[in-house]
Amino acid sequence: MSKPSIGFIGLGLMGRAMVECLQNAGYTLSVLGHRDRSGIEEAVARGGTEAASAKAMAEASDIVMICVGTSDQVEGRIYGPDGVLEGTREGQVIIDFGTSLPASTLKIGADLAEKGATYLDAPLGRTPAHARDGLLNIMCAGDEAAFDRVKPVLDTLGENVFHLGKLGNGHTIKLINNFYAMTTAMAMSEAFAMADAAGIERGALYGVLAAGPNHSGMMDFIRNYAMDGQVDLAFSVTNAAKDVGYYKQMADDLKRHSRISGAPLATLIEARDGGSGDLMVPQMVDWMARNLGKERP
Repeated sequence: MSKPSIGFIGLGLMGRAMVECLQNAGYTLSVLGHRDRSGIEEAVARGGTEAASAKAMAEASDIVMICVGTSDQVEGRIYGPDGVLEGTREGQVIIDFGTSLPASTLKIGADLAEKGATYLDAPLGRTPAHARDGLLNIMCAGDEAAFDRVKPVLDTLGENVFHLGKLGNGHTIKLINNFYAMTTAMAMSEAFAMADAAGIERGALYGVLAAGPNHSGMMDFIRNYAMDGQVDLAFSVTNAAKDVGYYKQMADDLKRHSRISGAPLATLIEARDGGSGDLMVPQMVDWMARNLGKERP
């Protein structure tokens, strides 16, 4: 059986690694833009083609994959001039691998369905290195029959591929996951900074916290930077602020009040807007140590 043709939009670090994985597995790909053209040039050198537009890509592809940073960027590729919606067709599957707002996902899904296409949300876990080796965690949601059709492709990209129910569930679960993770990361960063202020060794604090139910993988990511200078979580403050902000927006869209997200979101925004947006999340230990004695502007 021939492999489906794939159009891939968004060749940042994650997208270009996914494209390489798919091409190495024998899939035919067309790709569409990023300001940094190196990912496009790499894909073309491996036998891919560069699409003239999202519309042209949709017209030529069985599956369209999108891996961009924000819901606005996804909507721009779907609805913009010469966008995916103009070129989509009956039976096509469009997959959003980003971390997007569920309300936007549902809107796009309904609009694509009117043309007979199916939208799946499939946010990712793990890193570009995992993507290159086909070892991502993929949290896919949407029509189950469409999921079953594209699962062989998802299995190429992912070690753990989940189907999580109705459209939007993937993005919802990913935002809850990232809210929880960043809340833990900010709390642990402040805990180390507070220990410094009180004259307590970081190792002593970690030993006590890790011996009880507080222990977690996220705690260890922060500990490894705080004590060894090792960055295991390559996730920027800017991206973390975006995701926790999306979580709060999701709560607002559901007409619910998120009490807990306010503190990590305010902290991340303060760091981002103060010029520290490019820090990796574990490096917030240093930011906390510098700013613990300052009132928020």
